[in-house]
Amino acid sequence: MLAKDLITANVPVLRPDDKGQTALSWMELFKISHLPVVKEEEYLGLISDKIIYDFNLAESTLEKQVLQLHTPHIHEEKHIFEAASVMYNLELTVLPVVNEVHTYQGAITVTELARHLSRLLSANEPGGIVVLNIPENSYSLSQIGQIMEGNDTRVLGLCTHKPPGSDILQVSLKLDRLDLSAAIQTFERYGYHIAGVYMDESLLHD
Repeated sequence: MLAKDLITANVPVLRPDDKGQTALSWMELFKISHLPVVKEEEYLGLISDKIIYDFNLAESTLEKQVLQLHTPHIHEEKHIFEAASVMYNLELTVLPVVNEVHTYQGAITVTELARHLSRLLSANEPGGIVVLNIPENSYSLSQIGQIMEGNDTRVLGLCTHKPPGSDILQVSLKLDRLDLSAAIQTFERYGYHIAGVYMDESLLHD
């Protein structure tokens, strides 16, 4: 899934001659804190509500501040994970998308990004979730796959997280079954530490 597939059609763009109050009104309407400033399809930068308040631009045009704006963006052929990384690291609610000649193509909102990531991780598919704590040097995706195949279970989604300063990898598995009892028993037999299980409580057996 590429950045161009995540573009939200209804994100408005600002022009240099727009006033700060126009930007604030649109931000409030669309529940975002950033908007792109564009001039004849050229992406000039991203303005935030904080900048408007800090520089008292509510009643002034944005052109006075345009040259000082940061220009965070992503190219349209980049992967969704790269878009997520940029938005997370820069704490953006909107990420402009440009093509190879830097022409503005549209924008990704944090809401749209979350919706597509949810779909990518099969979050909406029926099934249970198992969370494993695995030493980083013992992590084997192939072994996890073999264990699941042996239980006639498919992995719909997988994500990993390594807490800062830890050598333990937290692996979350979204599986295609609601009753995970057999999978749990198999993981325990292979010596895996199960940090959490999320499924219908009526199916969970000690």
